[in-house]
Amino acid sequence: MEEKDNIEVSVVMPCLDEEKSVGICVRQAKEALEKMGIAGEIIVVDNNSADNSAAVAQKEGARVVFEPDRGYGSAYLKGFSEAKGRMIIMGDADNSYDFSQIGEFVMPLKKEGYDFVIGSRFKGNIKKGAMPWANRYIGNPILSAILRIFFRTDISDVHCGIRAFTKKAYENMELHSLGMEFASEMVIAAVRENLKIKEIPVDYSQRKGKSKLAPVRDAWRHFSFMLIYSPTWLYLIPGFVLFVIGMFLLFSLLYGPVSLFGHKWDIHIIVLASLVSILGVQIIMLGLFARTFGVISGLLKEDKVLNFIWKYFKLEKGIFIGIVLFLFGLIFNFIILSEWTIKQFGPLERVREAVFAATFIIIGIQAIFSSFFLHMLGIKTK
Repeated sequence: MEEKDNIEVSVVMPCLDEEKSVGICVRQAKEALEKMGIAGEIIVVDNNSADNSAAVAQKEGARVVFEPDRGYGSAYLKGFSEAKGRMIIMGDADNSYDFSQIGEFVMPLKKEGYDFVIGSRFKGNIKKGAMPWANRYIGNPILSAILRIFFRTDISDVHCGIRAFTKKAYENMELHSLGMEFASEMVIAAVRENLKIKEIPVDYSQRKGKSKLAPVRDAWRHFSFMLIYSPTWLYLIPGFVLFVIGMFLLFSLLYGPVSLFGHKWDIHIIVLASLVSILGVQIIMLGLFARTFGVISGLLKEDKVLNFIWKYFKLEKGIFIGIVLFLFGLIFNFIILSEWTIKQFGPLERVREAVFAATFIIIGIQAIFSSFFLHMLGIKTK
């Protein structure tokens, strides 16, 4: 290995009980760097192994650092903090990836101006027994598709473990996750920062040793992380759908029951429609709060929706809209009260109108107080 000031590439491998494979991975990476004539270092992050992984890695020439807090993200964050190279290559130490291929990751960064290079097992060669059937045909494709939709990228294998990026790109991504969701966070951050991304096919072999993955738990961690970083899909779209459905049912049932599919839809449905409408508005407001907070905290970039809101939204407009909705509902209630008074407070069948009016009163109040809170958050974005 070269002097630290001259290091061009740092290869970082997390390691947890990988004594059977870590030596192979270190040798492959070392030989690849020597073949390319690149000054580099190999960092193995021992994540509290109970076997001789650290000793094996040191014997093969790697620099071993220790991270006692277990976790995929924890290990990588420790390794990246120790890396001295201007380019960083990451990959698992279980021999599932061929580190002889790292030259294919270095060249796009060094010669073609890319910031982030990620492998694709689906475009490469997945060897027999390397990936369980459920992961290959259900888990990975579904999670990759969701991330592509949510974050508008065309990466085919967002959970491929071998990747490369410049040190500057890593600093811009500002990664924090400690668990398996670290893999998703990195792709999301790369897209968010508008990094120049390249995907290349890679070989994927059966790992040596026991897998650390917990398929259901880790899939949920990836999915929930994507939702947290996508307020549009978590809040705004579901909220808008609920609001539209609720309003459609409210207006459809306002003047009487409706027959559909051989059934008569009446009071119970209009009550449900009211609840759905109110819930939809509340979720939409939460989505706007979440997006604004995400921008303020640096988790999200400003987008067209927020820019439109802060360009045209004024506190007074929000209050005005809320008051109009509130008064609309109040007038409906006043009409009902007037009719009841004329009938000298006798029997009155105006349940559907009362529910309709109450819905607009509640939504109006929501709009008024949400406008104050949104304005308070928005002050920091201006």
